[in-house]
Amino acid sequence: MQRLPRSPLMVGIAGTLAAGFVLVGCGGSPAGDEASATETSARPAAQTVESSIAVNRCAKENLTTMVPGTLTIGTDSPAFPPYFVDDDPTNGQGFESAVAYAVAADLGFTPTEVSWVVVPFTTSFLPGEKEFDFDINQISITPARAESVDFSRGYYSVNQAVVGLVDSPIASVTTVTGLKEFRLGAQADTTNLEFIEQTVRPNTDTSVFGTISEATSALQNDQIDGIVVDLPTAYTLTATEIANGEIVGQFPAQDDADQFGMLFAQGNPLVTCVDEALARLTQSGELQRLQDTWLAGITAPYFTEE
Repeated sequence: MQRLPRSPLMVGIAGTLAAGFVLVGCGGSPAGDEASATETSARPAAQTVESSIAVNRCAKENLTTMVPGTLTIGTDSPAFPPYFVDDDPTNGQGFESAVAYAVAADLGFTPTEVSWVVVPFTTSFLPGEKEFDFDINQISITPARAESVDFSRGYYSVNQAVVGLVDSPIASVTTVTGLKEFRLGAQADTTNLEFIEQTVRPNTDTSVFGTISEATSALQNDQIDGIVVDLPTAYTLTATEIANGEIVGQFPAQDDADQFGMLFAQGNPLVTCVDEALARLTQSGELQRLQDTWLAGITAPYFTEE
């Protein structure tokens, strides 16, 4: 076949196409620009999603709980007032029951999505796995306990007090020094017991009891002269448990005031979200309102040092 001569126009078109092929080979095509632009625009979107997840890590659907969709809370039995009412944590009455449900609501759980389990006080802060998401049971935050479990921020600062019988010689004591002569008792593994041994330092050995009920019986049976408990418990004991009991006095707040915290298995990430909930309840005034509602009591006299 005879080959036709190439016109200048055809030569120009061929040159243009060749230049285009070179550009494609070098990765400079419009398609490459579009892909790069797509990648660039996609990055902020991905980062936005990640940021959204981080911000909402405490939303109910993002929480990891013992039972999905349920908040499992532990406390002891019997559950005493003013922290619980009628030995029934599920009714939302009493300071700690009310606080637990307020935290649950802040995290997105309805009352029907809250479950309670019985956890003896002295076993709650032992190391190991837990059968609850958190435990609320007048558990003071201490460095020793924090070696085995995690705590929320404190939800209540409390003073220690002494309960005795109205007709007992201890009833007239007004100083910490004066308490040294008397037989004192407290529940085992509590900061009440530590307070007796470290602050009062009585002349006789402190009596240790498994429960507050046992200590109360010992007081009424003249086995001890006084029980050291937190102030709200002292109000309850003298109002409902001990007919002839009275608050002998309360101790001034310490520099490292005793604080109750919610207890978690060590490493449980839920503690961060509960801390945020407690912070919001504090800022809104709800935590103080619950304290005023359930822990109000008569003014107990303060012990002086001498």
